[in-house]
Amino acid sequence: MSASDSDLEPILGELLPRVIEDCDALIKLERLSGGASQETYRITVATPQGERLLAMRRAAGGEEGEITAQHPGLAVEALLMQVARAQGVPEPEVYYVLQPQDNIGAGFIMQWLEGEALGARIVKAPELDGVRPQLAHMFGVTLAKIHSIDLQATGLDQHLQHLSPEDYVRQTWERYQAFATPQPMIDFTARWLLDNLPTSYTPSLVHNDYRNGNVMVDGEGIVAVLDWEVAHIGDPMRDLGWMLTHSWRFGRAHLPVGGFGLADDFYAGYESVTGEAVDRQAVKFWQVFGSFWWAVGCLSMAEHYRNGPDQSVERPGIGRRSSECQVDCVNLLIPGPVSLVQPKVDVGLVDMPRADELLRSVTDFLREQVMTQTTGRTQFLARVAGNSLDIVQREMALGEAAAAQERERLQSFLSSQETELVRLRAELVQGLRAGQIALDAPGLAEHLRASIVNQINIDQPRYAGLATALKGGAGV
Repeated sequence: MSASDSDLEPILGELLPRVIEDCDALIKLERLSGGASQETYRITVATPQGERLLAMRRAAGGEEGEITAQHPGLAVEALLMQVARAQGVPEPEVYYVLQPQDNIGAGFIMQWLEGEALGARIVKAPELDGVRPQLAHMFGVTLAKIHSIDLQATGLDQHLQHLSPEDYVRQTWERYQAFATPQPMIDFTARWLLDNLPTSYTPSLVHNDYRNGNVMVDGEGIVAVLDWEVAHIGDPMRDLGWMLTHSWRFGRAHLPVGGFGLADDFYAGYESVTGEAVDRQAVKFWQVFGSFWWAVGCLSMAEHYRNGPDQSVERPGIGRRSSECQVDCVNLLIPGPVSLVQPKVDVGLVDMPRADELLRSVTDFLREQVMTQTTGRTQFLARVAGNSLDIVQREMALGEAAAAQERERLQSFLSSQETELVRLRAELVQGLRAGQIALDAPGLAEHLRASIVNQINIDQPRYAGLATALKGGAGV
C-alpha cells in the first residue's frame, strides 16, 4: 500500500529524520512539473546547519508494478546512479531507497542539485551562453563514460535486460500493436528498421533516455545525468542516435545534438574517451528508431491515461505527440513533396457563441488567469490543458478535410470500397505487418507523407519537423 500525494507529507515527516543524516524535520514537500512516467519531489528539511533541499523520485502513483529485467524498478535506477557516479559520471548522491514498510511506494531520496534540466531553456537561457558551444562535446564525453561501465564488476548484468537491435524493434512494434490503434507510418518504420539492422555491436550499458532534458547543466557544464528508468544492455549507438533524434532539439532543427550542438562535436567528445570511431551508419539507424520508439511511447501515455493510475491531463496531450515522431520518420525515410488541407469556414449561427469561440474562451482563461495566478505543477498542467484545447480547435477546422483525403487515397491504394477510415487504416497496417505490401509500393510513400504531415498540422503546427517536411524533408 503506497501513500497518495495528500498522505505523503506526514509519512515523510516521520521517515526522514530516521533515514537522512542531520535531518531534524520536514519543512516542505512540493511535487515538480513534468515527470509523465515518474514523479519528482523537492523536499525542504531542517538540519542543525539550517534548511537543506533533498529530492525524491517515486513511481507514478507510488505503484511500480512487477519488477522484471525489462522493468527493473527504481531501486535498480538508484543503483545505476551510484555506479555511474563512481565511474566519474556527474550524478546526485543517493541517500535512501524507499522500502515497502515505509508506505510511500517505490522510489528513492537523493541529493538536491541546482542546475537547468528543461531542454527548452538549455537551448536558449542567457546564463548558459558561455558553456553552450562546449555542451555537445561534454555530452559525448559523459556518454562514453557511461558506456565504459563494467557490467559484470558492478553486478548490473544481473538486473538489466539485454536487448539486441532486432529484439528491441520487435518488442516496441509488438507493444504498439497491442494498443489496437492503427498508425501505418509506425508499421512502415518498423519494417524499414528490420530491413536495416546494425550488423555488430559490443554489448554495453545503455542509458536509453540520454537527451537534452534528461541531463542537468549549469554555467560550468554537466551537473547530473537523470532518469535511468529504462536503462538496459545493448548497442551503445542507441544512446547516440537518441541524442540526435529530432524530438529533443526544442525547435532548433539545425542543431542535431539537443538543439545546442553539432554532431561532429558530439562524436569527437565520445571518441576522445573510447578511442574508437563512432559507427555513423548505426547512429542513423538508431535515430530512426528513436522517433519510432517515442511515437509508440507517446501512444502508451494515452493508454496509461485510459487504464493507468495517473490520469492527469498531461498523458493524453503526450499521446498526440506521436505524430511529431511520425513526421520525423517521414523526413528521414520518405521525404518528398506534400501539401496541407485548407481549414473549413465556420458557418455556425452568428448570434450564438460558436464551439470554437467557447473553446477559445476556456483556453484564454487557462493561459491568462490560471497560469498567471499559479505556480509549479498546477501552472504546468494549465499550460498542457490549453495546448490540448488548441488541438481540438485545429481538428474542428482541419480534421474533416484531412480525413476525407486520407480515405480517398486509401480506397484507391487498397482498391477498397470500405468507407470507415479506421478500418481502411487497419487494412493497410495488416498488409504491412504481414509483408504483403512492399515498402516501395507505388503510392504508399505519398499517402503516408500526406497523412502524417496533415496530422501534425493539427496536433502541433509549430513543430519544426512540419516545416522540414513542407520543404521536402531536407536537413534532417
